[in-house]
Amino acid sequence: MYWVWGLRDGADDSYADPRDPFEEVNRDVWDFNESLDDYVLWPVARTYGKIPQPMRTGLLNAAENLGEPSHLVNNTLQGKFKDAGVSFWRFLINSTVGVLGVFDVATPMGLTAREEGFGETLATWGVGNGPYLMLPALGPTVPVDRGGDVVDGLYFPLDDLNTPLSIARVTIKALEMRLRLQEQEALMENSLDPYSFVREAYFQNWRDKVYDGNPPDDINENDGLEDLGEDFYDQFDD
Repeated sequence: MYWVWGLRDGADDSYADPRDPFEEVNRDVWDFNESLDDYVLWPVARTYGKIPQPMRTGLLNAAENLGEPSHLVNNTLQGKFKDAGVSFWRFLINSTVGVLGVFDVATPMGLTAREEGFGETLATWGVGNGPYLMLPALGPTVPVDRGGDVVDGLYFPLDDLNTPLSIARVTIKALEMRLRLQEQEALMENSLDPYSFVREAYFQNWRDKVYDGNPPDDINENDGLEDLGEDFYDQFDD
C-alpha cells in the first residue's frame, strides 16, 4: 500500500533488523491488515462509536474487569504483592458494587489498575522476546507476548466464558482501541515508513510494560517517537 514497498526489490538490506527476521512476510501481512482495517475494522469501529459513551464505557469496564484475576496472578509471580492485592480488591469491588464490572468503582477509591500479563512475567524472568511478528488481524507482537496471552486466558473467569462472550470481550476492546488510535493515525501515515514506525512503537510499548515504564538506561530509547500519545501505544495492549 505504501510507496516504500518499491524499495524492496534488490534493497532488502535497507530493512535489516535483527529483531525482525521475517520482515518480508511481515510486510505482506501488514498490507493485508491495512486492507482489513480499511474495509472491515474501521467501518465497524465508526458504527460502534455511535453508541452513547456511557454505554461504551460500561461495556469496556466489564471487559477489562474480567482480566483482573490474571493481573493478580502475574503480579504475584513477579513478586509485586501489593499490586496483586490491588488487583484482588479491584475485581471484588467492581464485580459486586460495580455490577459485574460495568461501573469502575475501585479507581475513584484509589485502586488504579495494575495490569500485568504472563508474557511480561516471562520477560521479567529472563525469557527472550523471540522474533517480531505481524499477525493477520491481530497486528504486531513477539512470541513471549502473544504466548503469554494464551496462558492468561486459562485463569478464572476467562476460562469459564463461552465462545460468544469471549468474542464479545475481545471485540469491544479492539473497537475501543481502534477509535482511540484514529486521533494518532496521522503520525503513522506521515512517517517515512509506517511499517517500521509501528514496529518501533510496539517495541517501546513492550519495554515500558515489562519494566513498568522505567526501562534500564541502556535500552531506554525513544526511537524518535517522543510525540506519540499513550493512546497510540494502547493499541498494542491486550
